[in-house]
Amino acid sequence: MIRVGIVGGTGYTGAELLRLLARHPQAELAVITSRTEAGLPVAEMFPHLRGQLDLCFTEPDRGALAECDLVFFATPNGTAMQSVPELLESGTRVIDLAADFRLTDPAVWEQWYGMPHHCPDLLAEAVYGLPEIKREAIRSARLIANPGCYPTAVTLGFLPLLEQRAVDPTWLIADAKSGVSGAGRKAETNLLMAEVGESFKAYAVSGHRHLPEITQNLETFAGMAINLTFVPHLVPMIRGIEATLYARLTDTSLDLTALYQSRYANEPFVDVLTSGSPDTRSVRGSNYCRIAVARQGNSVIVQSVIDNLVKGAAGQAVQNMNLMFGLDETLGLEALALLP
Repeated sequence: MIRVGIVGGTGYTGAELLRLLARHPQAELAVITSRTEAGLPVAEMFPHLRGQLDLCFTEPDRGALAECDLVFFATPNGTAMQSVPELLESGTRVIDLAADFRLTDPAVWEQWYGMPHHCPDLLAEAVYGLPEIKREAIRSARLIANPGCYPTAVTLGFLPLLEQRAVDPTWLIADAKSGVSGAGRKAETNLLMAEVGESFKAYAVSGHRHLPEITQNLETFAGMAINLTFVPHLVPMIRGIEATLYARLTDTSLDLTALYQSRYANEPFVDVLTSGSPDTRSVRGSNYCRIAVARQGNSVIVQSVIDNLVKGAAGQAVQNMNLMFGLDETLGLEALALLP
């Protein structure tokens, strides 16, 4: 059994990790920390876990965490990097679901996150935890930077085109929409039902924090600098991301659907449609990314949908855990989407 700790178990991502790990046949939940809820039974905060989990939240204790085989950080940006060096030194492996180790350049991190990096020496070691591109490196990693939700949907959508040099990398557009759970479990006026319901808006138009992460990924595949326009939107639903991606074809002879089917043929959690458009409810509660690709003249349109809390966060983290500990990659992630 893998002895698991979770730092920051009270948010939506933490709750999703608890839901998945409580039923995982090879994971033993040992520690769940929360400074504000220490002493509270987890099942009191999350009643859907009644009868499945009898742990209480505890104050963060590095000694207790160091006794775990693996620690997940489901914490705000800038938190994990304070503790990760000591945990790695003790032999504990780490998966960080925040952005602390996603960017390879500490100056870029400071620019976008407004704080210096606490352990920049670990950025080169951290493995970006998108299994579809880093599977073998994940297996032997000590430290995983779990990808962001928007970067997961956008990267998987553009990946086959850029790998094949099939599109102009200087003209890429990602028009993405997310449910409100992507903003986290917090009380803010702009996230109230009365504010979000029956409404639709773009946000962070001048630059979202996920932009440098997406750009870093896509430039790796393109082999050159790219020009990406990324605009996120907030839609009145709880879960889900839909990314509509646009690019200009440089090779119009390609069978685009065949290209995507070939690239993802052996990927257990990427499903390429041969017709129609994927919708977010088709992946809600599951670890799938569902993709469709179409053409309009010399333009290609890719539609990529995920559940932002599963493949965009906790599910992908569990997928990485499975790889790190030599388990079947799909273990504990076999749940189908909820419909309706």
